[in-house]
Amino acid sequence: MPVVESKVLVPVSPDIAFAVSQTTGEARLRWDPFIRRQRFVGDATDPGTGVQTLTVHRLGFRMISEYVSYRPPSNVGMKMVTGPWFFAKLGAGWRFTEDTPGRTIAVWRYNFTCRPRWLAPLAERIGSVMLQRDIDRRIRGFARGCTDPVVLDAARASRETD
Repeated sequence: MPVVESKVLVPVSPDIAFAVSQTTGEARLRWDPFIRRQRFVGDATDPGTGVQTLTVHRLGFRMISEYVSYRPPSNVGMKMVTGPWFFAKLGAGWRFTEDTPGRTIAVWRYNFTCRPRWLAPLAERIGSVMLQRDIDRRIRGFARGCTDPVVLDAARASRETD
C-alpha cells in the first residue's frame, strides 16, 4: 500500500495546531488548498470518532470520509467511505507533537490503493507523485494557517466550545 507523508514545524502549541487542522467553513478555506467545500454528514456538528464528512476536492472529486480516531491534541485519523472510482482504499492521519514550547511538528500521512487491480501498479506510482504534491501543498497551507490571525481565532474559538 503506497504511503505519502509530509511534515512541517509550526509556531503554535500542539493543541492550537490540532484545532487549526480541524477548522471548518471560511477559516478552513483560508488555509486548505485541497478542498472546495466540506461539511459534516447527517446531524454531526463537530468532528469525532465515527463522524463523517463530505469533501469536494478543488478539482471536483467528491469523497465521504469517516473519522476512525480523534485524539486532541495529538492525532486524528480518517478513512474514505466513498470516493473517486480509482481509489480502492484511502486513509489519512495527522499527528502533532511538541518540538519546543509553542512549536509543533505536524506530520500528515496518506495511504491508498488504486483500482482496477490490473492497473494498480502504474496507477499507484502516478498516484504517489500526485498525492505527494497535494499533501506538500496542503501542509504548506496549514503552516500559513497557523500564522493567520483569522484562522487562529477560529481555532481558539472551537477549542472553547469543546
